[in-house]
Amino acid sequence: MTDNTLLYKIAKAYYEDGLTQDQIGKRFGLSRIKISRLLQQARQSRVVQITITPPMDSFGDLERELEAAYGLDEVIVVSSAGEAQSDVVPRLGAAAANYLARCLGDQQVLDLSWGTTLLAMVEALAPQNLPDLRVVQMLGGLGRPESETYGADLTMRMAQTLGARMRLVPAPGIVSSKLVRDALLQDVNIADTLALAARADLAVVGIGAPQPGAVVMQTGILTETDLAELKALGAVGDIALRFFDADGRPIEHPINDRIIGLDLNQIKAIPHVVGVAGGQGKYEVVRGAVRGKLLDVLITDEFTAVRLLEETTSVGKHVIVEPFRVG
Repeated sequence: MTDNTLLYKIAKAYYEDGLTQDQIGKRFGLSRIKISRLLQQARQSRVVQITITPPMDSFGDLERELEAAYGLDEVIVVSSAGEAQSDVVPRLGAAAANYLARCLGDQQVLDLSWGTTLLAMVEALAPQNLPDLRVVQMLGGLGRPESETYGADLTMRMAQTLGARMRLVPAPGIVSSKLVRDALLQDVNIADTLALAARADLAVVGIGAPQPGAVVMQTGILTETDLAELKALGAVGDIALRFFDADGRPIEHPINDRIIGLDLNQIKAIPHVVGVAGGQGKYEVVRGAVRGKLLDVLITDEFTAVRLLEETTSVGKHVIVEPFRVG
């Protein structure tokens, strides 16, 4: 049995004096491997007790529990208590921008969908110089060309901010018929861009809800008939106009034959899919996405995160939540 006094001295040298294991070994006449084993023994015998203190106003524990409950790589939670959707969206965008700032690098392909939350993310991005990063539009154009919430404009703005290259889909996101869709997919530029999008390293997506007041309804992307049919089939949300049910399974509907963009299976196959969604009316769509393993990382608000966790205690890809408020 090793003398606890020796364990204490070695632990003090390592944790407080900042000496390396090699330096400690030379000082005490022991090998580095022996020092490593003694440090482990010091923790096991509680000579060393490590305390990890969460930052103030942290949601760290909530995030970790959600990651474990839904099999996500990471969850990031932002505060939402008592705040309107107009306040939550900028927080989600800022959290997504901070996430990208620490994980983006050159030689990557980044896919981008569309929506107000991703607009908030693009606006919060800090300038970088990543000339070999390629930012790719994963769904053709939607709505009015001048709208800043749609894919082409967001892709261009993100590429400019990051000093990156961009690839746009030179076609509408949804067309009148399967015949038109199939003809457009014969275009080399469109086909090559979507093929590149399918090979992306990372995708950042918004998650929409098929509701009468949704952007897809206000702009005429979907008709009232489309909405009624999708809801009758169990649709609770969409990623890049690909609708899914409460368990994240793709909805089979004729609209799929009119879309020029990646499908859910292609999106799911991307190694790192980051979903950014939260606030009023987004609980069911976020729940469906994490149940269906459509995401690897989730960035959401406190209210949605708590409801997701409560469901797992009463009866997943990555969630991002801001810290719990203390007091």
